[in-house]
Amino acid sequence: MKVHTAEIEISAAKVADLPPPGPPEIAFLGRSNVGKSSLLNRLVGRKRLARTSSTPGKTRLLHVYRVEGDGRSLRLVDLPGYGWAKVSKAERRRWRGLVESYLGTRGSLHLAILLQDLRRDPSEDEHELLEWLAQRGIPALVVITKTDKLKPMRRKERLRVLRDALGLPAAQVIATSAQTGDGIPDLWRAIAGTLV
Repeated sequence: MKVHTAEIEISAAKVADLPPPGPPEIAFLGRSNVGKSSLLNRLVGRKRLARTSSTPGKTRLLHVYRVEGDGRSLRLVDLPGYGWAKVSKAERRRWRGLVESYLGTRGSLHLAILLQDLRRDPSEDEHELLEWLAQRGIPALVVITKTDKLKPMRRKERLRVLRDALGLPAAQVIATSAQTGDGIPDLWRAIAGTLV
């Protein structure tokens, strides 16, 4: 998709505060520090649409970005990160409730994209999330991030290991780099495939 405009539509603390369902929504999920903001920025060709931070767990709200291009509209939804962010258990439970509430109730959700750092093994969190999505019939895709961090031979081996660990077909796993732009056209094609 050739993006013409991309802008923040709303940042919401709860699902009830989101705009009414409308354009197709693509949800982005992932562990804190997986590179969600960087990937979103690269996807829409903007440097600072999604705010990046060196502090894990900075995304605590549902950030909705309205994207227009190729005669169509869609929303990219940045969900709170999980994992090793230094937050209380109560805050972590609140995030989980927010994420599950959004994923489980939003009628305009077309695809959930789970981000996975190339250099990290999938944890129980990733496996549980993929299982949770599958049980509810929500289409999911795993996007491997930060592929530029490893040399080509090591990168190829890590991708194979991750695909096996996730138990997903190759078509459901896309390798990307927000730094170099590798895999971004493949990701847009996969997103477009869910919009037909």
